[in-house]
Amino acid sequence: MTQDLRHVPHKLHSALQMAVGLLDLPLTAAQLEALALELTGPVRALIAEAVTGTTDDSPVRYAVADPNVVADSDGEFEVSTWAGCTTRISLDVDLDSPAGTVQAKVARQPDVTGVEITDAYTIGITVDPRSLDAWRWWLGQFGIDPATVKVDGTAMTATGLKDGATVHLRGDGVAALYADRAVAELVCLLAPAAP
Repeated sequence: MTQDLRHVPHKLHSALQMAVGLLDLPLTAAQLEALALELTGPVRALIAEAVTGTTDDSPVRYAVADPNVVADSDGEFEVSTWAGCTTRISLDVDLDSPAGTVQAKVARQPDVTGVEITDAYTIGITVDPRSLDAWRWWLGQFGIDPATVKVDGTAMTATGLKDGATVHLRGDGVAALYADRAVAELVCLLAPAAP
């Protein structure tokens, strides 16, 4: 008898959410999701052990690590993709480091398309903002003076700081957003005045 275990994380998350609500525990949604993901491997192993009827002295193989996380071809970075964001973290970096802290805060933002942590104090973040306001928000997050932003083809780049880490920010398509704004301002200036 084979059993589909793909839905275990969702079922586990639902069960934990119900338990947290009943016990009135002070867990945030992010903490609850992290707990569900962390427990998925051991729970799958327990289910597999129960289904196959193995005994207590039989080893059950499972990995607590996310199966979507792989090493790059050079073996220097751990690479994962989630919700369109590719994250590369050097194997030498502790996730509690300043760069790891920044990554945890920004990686799930919808504009983020890439994160690369090369060392404990350096992080590269690539965003694809949909508006100039969104781009300005990113600049503000890292204390970047708009005057220091550089154009790199269709992208814009800048360097800032957050939580003790140097942040190299890249905004894909931002140059086009500025060009669209300039055209819109020109059209408004040239449009005939209303009678």
